[in-house]
Amino acid sequence: MRIIRLKEVIDSTGLARSTIYKYITEGTFPKPVSLGDRCVGWVESEVHNWILARIEERDLANGLAA
Repeated sequence: MRIIRLKEVIDSTGLARSTIYKYITEGTFPKPVSLGDRCVGWVESEVHNWILARIEERDLANGLAA
C-alpha cells in the first residue's frame, strides 16, 4: 500500500486542488488520510480505483461495456 500526496493526486487525475476537495465534500472522491498535524495523503489504490470507475461510467454511457 502506498500513500500519495496532493501533487501526485492532481497529476494522476488531471483535477484541480479545489475540484478534488469539492468532490471529497460531495462524497464522490476518496477521503484523505491524516499523516500528521498539517499533512494528508491518499491511498494510491483508492485514487486509481476512482479513475477506473470514471472510465467504466464513460464506457457504460457510450454502450461500450463488455
